[in-house]
Amino acid sequence: MIDSLYSSYMSANLAAGSRKTIMNFESHKLLTPASGASLATPITVAYGDGIGPEIMQATLRILEAAGARIAPETVDIGEKVYLGGNSAGIEDSAWESLRRTKVFLKAPITTPSGGGYKSLNVTVRKTLGLYANVRPCVSYAPFVDTLHPKMDLVIVRENEEDLYAGIEHRQTDEVFQCLKLITRPGCEKIVRYAFEYAKNNGRKKVTCMIKDNIMKMTDGLFYQVFEEIGAQYPEITRDRFIIDIGAAKLATKPEMFDVIVTPNLYGDIISDIAAEMTGSVGLAGSANIGEHVAMFEAIHGSAPDIAGKDMANPSGLLLGAVMMLVHIGQHAVASKIHNAWLATLEAGIQTADLAHGKQLKTVGTAAFADEVIARLGQMPKQFKPVAYAASKAAKATSAATPLYTRAQPLKKALVGVDIFLHARPISPAYLATMLQSPTAALAEVKLQMITNRGVKVWPNGFDETFCTDHWRCRFVATNTEGTITQRDIVSLLSALTEAGLDVIKTENLCTFDGERGFALGQGQ
Repeated sequence: MIDSLYSSYMSANLAAGSRKTIMNFESHKLLTPASGASLATPITVAYGDGIGPEIMQATLRILEAAGARIAPETVDIGEKVYLGGNSAGIEDSAWESLRRTKVFLKAPITTPSGGGYKSLNVTVRKTLGLYANVRPCVSYAPFVDTLHPKMDLVIVRENEEDLYAGIEHRQTDEVFQCLKLITRPGCEKIVRYAFEYAKNNGRKKVTCMIKDNIMKMTDGLFYQVFEEIGAQYPEITRDRFIIDIGAAKLATKPEMFDVIVTPNLYGDIISDIAAEMTGSVGLAGSANIGEHVAMFEAIHGSAPDIAGKDMANPSGLLLGAVMMLVHIGQHAVASKIHNAWLATLEAGIQTADLAHGKQLKTVGTAAFADEVIARLGQMPKQFKPVAYAASKAAKATSAATPLYTRAQPLKKALVGVDIFLHARPISPAYLATMLQSPTAALAEVKLQMITNRGVKVWPNGFDETFCTDHWRCRFVATNTEGTITQRDIVSLLSALTEAGLDVIKTENLCTFDGERGFALGQGQ
């Protein structure tokens, strides 16, 4: 039924040109704006790759049967688009649909290996400003096997920056670089969202997970903002963990946590771990929330090894769709579907990923959808029934609370420069001589230290320190003001280049209102 409806929908769209055509899932009729536009919310739908089409069909059939009022616009993204020559994996027409509907229900996609293809998920999240990735991780014991039957937490992951900025360079024969970018607005947005989510959804505690004992400036900023914003929510408990011990506690005692907020990479890793701890990563849905657009998906991948075999679990995408329905204000339908899904689990209906040798009824993707549809209107008997309401929506902030504030510019002073060189592994003392000789005539700067992979090797380095062909050479101001100019840096670079040294990058050393804006070298 759903396939024929989509064929009709697409044909009508093509025939109508610019005329907007929408579908009312309750009446199975195509409606023009004049006859029923208020009945349906336009959404963009992508069937994806691998198991994507199967689980999307199952999900949309359940939404249709439950009476979801949506007007799907189908777009092609993913592997077919990549291999068709578009390295972004998404066409302009898909962007146009997303910017028009502002709601995206997306099945998993496959990113081809090699060829410089970037992750489409990352591209969509960053391009549309989907700064918050929200992943509820709930156990469904005893109907789904898990070592953690009381687990019920939400991971709120920053979605736009950190190492996922994807800024990478090969700098020498031996050294590759990936830049970790953390911004104050990015921290403020995600931390504010986590506390607002907790407040609006009856959560009592927000935990920050970072690694600020090592990355004191980037992760340090994240934690600083966490403390600043958290203080504005005195009714919510806040705590912090260094990410390594925090992940260990999450893996063994998840009941300690309620809402976790974390930078991008850490959140990606621990949310997959937490989802698998519930019994299967296939059970977890995900919301990606921005100021203008939102995307909903399963957290798992496209699983091409089981594609077309009617084996995939549609639950993750279905629960992502439930989050979408809450987002667009269809709370009753969201509750109806979620409760039917819980009732299906209670009836012992499972897909192959949940079987684990238990003597329950194992069904395929399509049959699982049939079982959920058959229970629409029923309530679970052992699980607590779900009752979504407008007050429980995952709002970003109240109208009076800005997501972030832009501070006034600080007084910035240039006090030195780190110059990175490509030079074969040699004696650090010899390299220091090579640097000091051509720069001796430059009275404005002096060589302060040399590091290799972040470890100080001159002055007073250790012979035991392993060195590669990538050197950071720190030059600082020598005048009484303690500052230099861009012209001084140009003169320094000219002297080093004329001496035959291979400069690969520079990083200015600045203070901001007198506060150091760069990390000290080890041992400084």
